[in-house]
Amino acid sequence: MPARSPFGVYVHVPFCAARCGYCDFNTYTPVELAGSGASPDGWLDAVRRELDLAVRTVGPRAVDTVFVGGGTPSLLGADRLGEVLDAIRGTFGLAPGAEVTTESNPESTSPEFFAGLVEAGFTRVSLGMQSAAPHVLRVLERRHTPGRAVAAAREARAAGIVHVNLDLIYATPGETDDDLRASLDAVLDAGVDHVSAYALIVEDGTALARRVARGELPAPDDDVAAARYELIDDRLDAAGLRWYEVSNWAASEPAACRHNLGYWLDGDWWGLGPGAHSHLSGVRWWNVKHPARYASLLAEGESPEAGREVLTESERHTERVMLRLRLAAGLPLDLLDDDGRAAAVRAAEDGLLDPAALPTGRAVLTRRGRLLADGVINSLLAGAPV
Repeated sequence: MPARSPFGVYVHVPFCAARCGYCDFNTYTPVELAGSGASPDGWLDAVRRELDLAVRTVGPRAVDTVFVGGGTPSLLGADRLGEVLDAIRGTFGLAPGAEVTTESNPESTSPEFFAGLVEAGFTRVSLGMQSAAPHVLRVLERRHTPGRAVAAAREARAAGIVHVNLDLIYATPGETDDDLRASLDAVLDAGVDHVSAYALIVEDGTALARRVARGELPAPDDDVAAARYELIDDRLDAAGLRWYEVSNWAASEPAACRHNLGYWLDGDWWGLGPGAHSHLSGVRWWNVKHPARYASLLAEGESPEAGREVLTESERHTERVMLRLRLAAGLPLDLLDDDGRAAAVRAAEDGLLDPAALPTGRAVLTRRGRLLADGVINSLLAGAPV
């Protein structure tokens, strides 16, 4: 009998106490929701209804990974997050050894919060740290104090959360190499077993984009970002955290985020909540964005789906190449055509792919390749030089 393919559930929490200047996620502050009727309790009722719809659509299929993201899931409190997990248990059920993650803002956590997560069955927490430098946090409009993320990580570990991640953002205008070194020292001092680090991207429509457009802040510099990435990789690797995806490092194989690996390896998942995206067997769809509209549709017995697409085999192939090459395990060369394999040989000669991996049938990025990952991906798809 063939092995059962993994199945994940993503839960989108759309609530935030305030909006960070760089954020373009589907999130809403209390002021933005005033008068709409949207609330955490209404959201939870709607999520339960969507879960009923999901299990009728998918059928019996135990959930291997759960990821509660946002937004700020920790604003819901441990009890409500436990109710979300109970609802998933009561419909699909959780597979033995399921990974259960929630994102959290350090300012809305406490030892009691983490103890509640453990009791509810959460196994992993991801904390937004971004930086240990106060002036960098101010540019990002983050509202937690520099030391709070590290303290929260320690509280999570002390409570018994098995795996703890800290998120960093680097190459923020005004950040120095020493600022980043201090942030990495703080991360490692927290004793976490997973780190995510992302170069700052100025998204259209954000407060940060408006500040850059007005000349109040310089745009992030690509060369600076590349140098900072190398600094991060060196420091984390020396501490025993190895990259397994371009922007993610883990202390061991069990510490890697299995839910995200499901995305990168063409897995199936159902996305619950306003604006959430789902994927099943090459069909992708997404929900309406506003929490009030999402809840009202489900209350009326209707699907909250806003749109969908059926991926062609060519589109699925492109996504496999794009996503799998970003992993340390690399891309099987048999996913490429002859021109793509020839491009892989050229990329190895240019130091972008590991030449030792090609005879084993895989294309594996070098660190220089990771810095130019998008260009390498495009060259393999087009069969052309980077």
